[in-house]
Amino acid sequence: MPNLKPPVTTVEMALDYKKRILASMPANPTHNTFQPLMTLYLTDKTSPDEIRKATSMKNEDGITPTIIGCKYYPAGATTNSDFGVSDVKNLYPVLEVMQETGMMLCIHSEVTHADIFEREPVFIEEIMKPLVKDFPRLKITMEHISTQEAVDYVLSAPDNVKASITPQHLLYNRNHLLVGGIRPHLYCLPILKAEVHRQALVKAAISGNPKFFLGTDSAPHATHTKEAACGCAGVFSAHCAVEMYAQIFDQENALDKLEDFTSSFGADHYGLPRSTETITLERNPWTVPNTYEFGEYTVTP
Repeated sequence: MPNLKPPVTTVEMALDYKKRILASMPANPTHNTFQPLMTLYLTDKTSPDEIRKATSMKNEDGITPTIIGCKYYPAGATTNSDFGVSDVKNLYPVLEVMQETGMMLCIHSEVTHADIFEREPVFIEEIMKPLVKDFPRLKITMEHISTQEAVDYVLSAPDNVKASITPQHLLYNRNHLLVGGIRPHLYCLPILKAEVHRQALVKAAISGNPKFFLGTDSAPHATHTKEAACGCAGVFSAHCAVEMYAQIFDQENALDKLEDFTSSFGADHYGLPRSTETITLERNPWTVPNTYEFGEYTVTP
């Protein structure tokens, strides 16, 4: 995700961020093939030339793009989105180039003026539907969808519009967040919704429909910034994301659909080769650590 401080708004910043990611990797042969796929943070000032420059960049394999897409954060919609887009019309020259070059548009699909539980449906009506009409060939990922309305919209939208779903939106509803006390480590944006929405997301995820695929949106925040009077949004799930997806697919007797959801449909949408590497999941008990090291702090899963 490019919503760092400062945000990753240029190709130069994305390349520098990629270097930092690779430099942080442990010296382990199993990580030798890891290639982070970078995204640019769109602002009202992003230029079409920056998109053309990003499109031309390739990874060391000469095949996969260094910068896989651009992220549209409505200004103020989520963590570190203050530099985001104030009006989608400001992006239209950039979106023209993205449509022309095949660059993916990744969207945090929420407005900021509606009730927090209604921001995604309002975004669909006010932003998504006109956007898809105006750019019929633009590849779009509605990231981390959280509502029945989003599922229904993606199913009805053209094939260039698809969506990712997080493990927390499949496993939890807003009662898990709020009933019996606030659980800050389940607070994320989009916020967890009512049970009817969770069930719709599960149905979409296990359907085998290639319009829906894994997107963890894992967001590590230091424990003290979550357990605060004004805690930040984001769920850290990277430590066991695949296991959590497997849990829900197993509960729904749909493990035969797990591989495509996790490993195939997303790659196909982004135009990337499907991985030939495999992992093996074992049904064994495991106690998740209470915290993990996070620089000089800790992060709570």
